[in-house]
Amino acid sequence: MEEYIEIYTESTPNPETLKFVTSKFILKGAVVEFKNKELAAESPIALMLFEMPFVQSVFIAGHVITITKKTEYEWFEISPEVKQSLRAFLQSEKLPFTQAFFDMQPGASSATPSEERTVDAQIVDLLEKYVKPAVENDGGHIAFKSFKDGVVTLAMQGSCSGCPSASITLKSGIEGLLKRMVPEVQEVVAYEE
Repeated sequence: MEEYIEIYTESTPNPETLKFVTSKFILKGAVVEFKNKELAAESPIALMLFEMPFVQSVFIAGHVITITKKTEYEWFEISPEVKQSLRAFLQSEKLPFTQAFFDMQPGASSATPSEERTVDAQIVDLLEKYVKPAVENDGGHIAFKSFKDGVVTLAMQGSCSGCPSASITLKSGIEGLLKRMVPEVQEVVAYEE
């Protein structure tokens, strides 16, 4: 008997993104965002989604796929097709990621002076405890990139990428929290690719 995969959608603060929550894990212990089809070469599930003319970008974390659509499309018209395609893929024997994808994942970060590493660890810990759960609930992800000269750089992915309220969240919410909890933090900025 074929396994039934439950898929439901959740809205996000970004009107161009929609969270597709599945009953089957897609990517355990990591997150990945594909801004275009070329970057998704090692992810058959993302490639399948990019075949749809309305898909702008794909973000995958755990059992959630957050899709950013092109502005000329409406979610009520396209979400049934996305659900059907995701369900068919997840019920098939296809793997969502190739072994090459996992082989390419970065290992440990480069060494930094121990004092900076301590501040980095504090920042990452605060993000993990207070920021990520709320952001992931909205279909996004915030990744720590660096801390240098008082400036924290964060990558905003999934529904956070291009969200109208992302800059407010970054400056009012995250920056305020980090400044209060880590005296070395003077500013928080978004990572620009």
